[in-house]
This record gives sequence, structure tokens and C-alpha cells, in this order.
Amino acid sequence: MDRGMADTYGRGTVTTASRRWFGGRDESRRADAQAAKDAAAAAFYELDTAQRDLRISIETIAAADGSPAARQATEGFAALGQRIDQVSHVYIEAVDAHDLDRAELEASVATRARDELTRARDELVRVKGELDRFAQSLQPLLDKAETQLARVAPARERARAALIGASDALDAVRAKGMRADDLAARLAALGPELTKLNQGAARHGVQETVQRADRILRDAEAIRVEAARLPERAAEIDRRLVSLRTRAQALRNRADRVDPVLSELRRRFSAACWQDLQHVPDEAVRDVSRAEERLREAGVARDEQRWADVGALIEAVRGALDATDEAVSAAQDRLTRLEAVARDPQAEVERTRFAIRDAQRLAMAGRTVPDPRHARPLDEAVARVGRALEGLEGRHPDYWAFLQEMEAVRVSVNRVVAGIREELGHG
Repeated sequence: MDRGMADTYGRGTVTTASRRWFGGRDESRRADAQAAKDAAAAAFYELDTAQRDLRISIETIAAADGSPAARQATEGFAALGQRIDQVSHVYIEAVDAHDLDRAELEASVATRARDELTRARDELVRVKGELDRFAQSLQPLLDKAETQLARVAPARERARAALIGASDALDAVRAKGMRADDLAARLAALGPELTKLNQGAARHGVQETVQRADRILRDAEAIRVEAARLPERAAEIDRRLVSLRTRAQALRNRADRVDPVLSELRRRFSAACWQDLQHVPDEAVRDVSRAEERLREAGVARDEQRWADVGALIEAVRGALDATDEAVSAAQDRLTRLEAVARDPQAEVERTRFAIRDAQRLAMAGRTVPDPRHARPLDEAVARVGRALEGLEGRHPDYWAFLQEMEAVRVSVNRVVAGIREELGHG
């Protein structure tokens, strides 16, 4: 019995010892598997963190750089992302496949779990190495992109400050009773551009964003300056309107004095000398009336603060009055010139002959024989002067035609002189 009891005890002892030994190996393998799981989890976290960081770098490069190298970087990151997804999937499957916290974990299961998780970790580490090397290769592109992006924030702030300045300037002139509707419309039109500016370089690119900020800055600053000048501009417009009204009245008075001048021309000179001026009095009165009507329209536009319309009307009136002034002056100028040439035609002839002689001296400079290209027009100029003088020998000479011919001769001579000087390198 004792022997039996010993045997029984012995077997029990052996059995108990054997179970404790196997249980120890199971726990060791569970621990190894858990350690492999923890290592794989750490590798997975490091890879995920590195991928997130690199994604930010890629987005920075893409926002600032549209070069082929930047596009290749994006494509390379996408390819790496596929490999990361693959190894991450293997890791997740390995984790999900084995419950290491289960009470009755077989040794074989623990061993298989350890091996699969170790392989998953190794793949995670390998791909993490690829990711690190890829990130290192992108550093020059990233440095350049960050330099470019550093321009965006200051440009955006300058644009926003300009918009605020323009808005404040508009508020200030409105407080003085000026609507400034056109400036307000221009400022409102910058709203969509500001929206795009706020969307940033990540969506629109660095160059486009900086250029947009510069445009907003330029346009807003122009609005601010115009708003600040609006009171002064209004005062200047008022002065110009008064001046143009005074000038229009003066031209109307001068137009009334054209008829006596025309009468003198008709009495003393041939019809060819004054026929082209007969319409001047009537046209001057008509044109002045139209100018005065536009001035009234400009006054209404001024009261309604339609500044662009006022400016356009003022310019139209000024141009019309300039033309009328020239036409009204033409009659008196014509009479003055005709009286002078009637008294002494030779003065005009000598003026023209002097121009011809001066051109002839230039044409002969450094030559014994003149160039036919120069000689022919100058000889013709001499002949034209002679013919013009002969035209004055009749009873009612056309002095106006004579004056026009002398001027035409001088113009042709000046063309010859300009050609010679150009050839000599002096013109």
C-alpha cells in the first residue's frame, strides 16, 4: 500500500511537476507572443506617425511647387502608401487572428502568433525604412516649398489690411455725405477673390495665392486712395464746371464777332480765301449750345454723385470747346495772315527760299555733285515758289492758296533735310 502510495505520490509528484513545467513554457510563449505583438504595435504606430508627417510634407510641396519633381514626389508617396496599406493589413490580420489573453492558449497557437506578429513587425519596420529614405530625399523640395509658403501669410495679411483700409476710407467719405457707390461696388467685387485667398495655397497653389493677394492689395489700395481723394475730386469738378461754363459763354460772345471778320474777308479778298470759313459762325453757336447742354447734364450728374459720368461729360465739353475755339480763331487768324501777305508777299517767299537754301547747303556738304534723290525735290521746290509768285499777278490773287503752297514747299524741304540727316547719322 505504502509502495502503492509512494508510486501514487510519485506519479502525482511527477504529474504535478510536469504540468507546472509545461504551464511555464506556455506562459513563456504567451509572453513572447505578447512581446511580438507589442513590438509590432509600436512599429505600426511609428509607421503611421511617419506616414502622417510625410503626408503633410507632400501637401506642402504640392501646394508650393508644380514642377515635375513635385509631381513625382506625390506619385512616389502614393506608391508607398499602397505598400503601407498592405503591411498594415497583414499586421491587423495577425492581431485579429490571435487572442493572446485567452486563458487556455495552446503553445502552438502562441508560437504561431509570435511568428506572424514578428514577420508583420519586420515588414512594418522595413517599409518604415523606405518611408524614412523617401522623406529624406524630399528634403530639398520641402525646404523650397516652405520658403515659398512663407510668402503666403504676409501677402495675405497685407491684402486683408488693404481691404480694411479701403473700407475705412469709404466709411469716412460717406460720413461726409458722399455715397461713393462706384467705389463700394468695386470693393464688393473683391469679395470672391478674398474667399479664394482665404482658401489658401493648399487649394490654389502658392504662386496663384500670392498673385491674388497682390491683386487684392493693389485694387483695394486704389479704392482707398480714390475714396480719400473724393472730397478733393468733387471740389475740382466743381471748379472745372464753373470754368467751362465761363469759357462757353466767352466763346458764344466771340462767335458773335466772327461775322464782321468774314465781312472784311469778303470785301478785301477773293472768295477762295474765305469760302471755307462761312459756316464758322453758325456752327460755333450750335456747338456752344450743345456744350452748354452737356454742362447741364454734368451738373445733374455731379449732384447725383455719378463721378464717372461727370468726368466723361467734362472731357466731352472740353473737347468740343477746344474745337470751337480753334474754328472761331481761324477767321481772325486768316484775316491777319492774308493782310500780312497782301502787304508783303516777299516775306513769305524769303522764308521759304531760306529753307530751300539751307537744305541745298546740307545736300552739298562733302560732295561736288548733289545726290539726285535730294536735288530733284529741292529743284522742284524752287520751281514751285516761282509758280506761286506768278499766281499773285492777277487782279484778285488767291493769297490763301499762296500761303498754303509756301507751307507745303517748306514741308517737302524739311522731309529732304530729315532724310539727309538720317543718312549722315545725325537724325
